[in-house]
Amino acid sequence: MSHRRKILVVGGGVVGLSVAWRLATRHDVTVVDPAPPGDASWAAGGMLAPVTESWPGEEDLLDLGSESLERWPAFADELGVELLRAGTISAAFDAADAGQQDVLAEHLASRGRAVERLSGRELRAREPAIGPRVRSGLVVPGDLAVDNRELLRRLMGAATDAGVTFDRRAAAAVEPGAVRLRDGDVLDCDTVVIAAGAWSAALHPALTGLVRPVKGEILRLRARPGALPLRHTVRALVESRPVYLVPRAGDELVLGATQYEAGFDDEVTVGGVRDLLADAERVLPGIAEYGLTECVAGLRAGSRDNLPLLGWLEPGVLVATGHHRNGLLLAPITADAVRAIVDGDQPPTTTLAADPARHVPTKR
Repeated sequence: MSHRRKILVVGGGVVGLSVAWRLATRHDVTVVDPAPPGDASWAAGGMLAPVTESWPGEEDLLDLGSESLERWPAFADELGVELLRAGTISAAFDAADAGQQDVLAEHLASRGRAVERLSGRELRAREPAIGPRVRSGLVVPGDLAVDNRELLRRLMGAATDAGVTFDRRAAAAVEPGAVRLRDGDVLDCDTVVIAAGAWSAALHPALTGLVRPVKGEILRLRARPGALPLRHTVRALVESRPVYLVPRAGDELVLGATQYEAGFDDEVTVGGVRDLLADAERVLPGIAEYGLTECVAGLRAGSRDNLPLLGWLEPGVLVATGHHRNGLLLAPITADAVRAIVDGDQPPTTTLAADPARHVPTKR
């Protein structure tokens, strides 16, 4: 075990809070963020679904996500957060969408991860809310989901109880042993962890061009009396456009998500809302009877290859960012990896593929 260190975690989203909470058992930790728990984490759908997120060529991401999923039940138990365990239904609206699903199913089979293929009729027997125009689907029983906002509230509380302090100012730059704030102050430390999501690239020159904002719009709906509730998480392709619906307690439903390369624009657009509702209604006609309660946009932290950046940038500066759509899913394994790296231990093997050295030489 290493000596007790002073650590600054820049970023208070789900990744930053998870990292800070884990590190606080052995170190003095401060989270630097003007408004934790962050916008992308707050706007997320809450799916923990490495299998239905996978695609040929992204085997490292599948392995990383699968190992993190295995850590989720214990992670949730520690925080007192409930998991939705009904699994995921992946629905294909038309023949072209079904063809893409076949590619996914064959890819998963090649990785030893078989899924159950169902006709449209068989799919509706499992999930009656799915409409008659849906052609076929896959059932993935192992996927989980979590209420992201309840998770963030619990993480804030757990981190505080563990001794994490919060500096609600904005970071301007990171260097070994220090974080420079926008107000001109400098915070000294032994180690900095950059976990600022879509804003990470501006904090260190080694991250320039490696992390970018990817806008996503999310809607929240609530079932009104007589509306047919949804029992499973449903991910669908509608004429090649992805849409997902995640049930929540209290007859709530989370609908997402658009994906735009729009810089740091975080305003919800009429077109985005229209397209999400139109595609979702083709899969689940009953949502026309739901109430629309919230529209929100978040900025995911995209990377060049969809793998996060996880490891040393230089002595004293660690990075844990670029998780894109998988920030919630990868939070447990990211936190465990960062704690291991800080303490000089071996991180989980699946995280080695996320070393930032794959893009730029790191200074060790």
